[in-house]
Amino acid sequence: MTRIAHTRTRLAAIAAALLITASAAGSAAALGDSAPGSARQQREAAALTGTAKLYRPAGDDITFTFDAHLAAKDNMHPDRAYGTFRFRHVFPNGTSGWAEGSVDCLLTGGKVAVVTGVITATDIGIKGRRVGMSVHDLGRHDRLGYSWVNKEAEEHLPPCVSSAPFEKVEAGTGDFTVLPWHPEYEQKS
Repeated sequence: MTRIAHTRTRLAAIAAALLITASAAGSAAALGDSAPGSARQQREAAALTGTAKLYRPAGDDITFTFDAHLAAKDNMHPDRAYGTFRFRHVFPNGTSGWAEGSVDCLLTGGKVAVVTGVITATDIGIKGRRVGMSVHDLGRHDRLGYSWVNKEAEEHLPPCVSSAPFEKVEAGTGDFTVLPWHPEYEQKS
């Protein structure tokens, strides 16, 4: 091989390597926030997920499940939250009731979340009613509260309102996860 041919081959190999590197960098930049594991990956603004059974020594089986989220783009609009919730109560005598609904607001602060939503399906006659629930994420010792402690408040409950998380969950069942909300306020100049 002549010296010129060898130099051309080497230059072609270097150019190909540079193109591959540039292409990979461009792809990573294009993925930006959505690339799994990317340092620039943008998390959602807030979330409440998980299931737990309430502690009831009388034998009631009461379970709450949440899959509530607030997208990063809606950070300053908790009333744009989305997702679902479900609760079920089986009494010791075997009678039961359940409801599921669509989330319409989510606020979180530290490990505490307040979520509201409208009942979309139920067997207890409260379809269309807004309910509020609160969760304190304490590992396997979570706590939960709900708006129907006060009958008057339940009938006219505004978005993002509930009681304090006063109920204990049954040992070992609390797997609620609260993603803290970080509001971003405009800076005064």
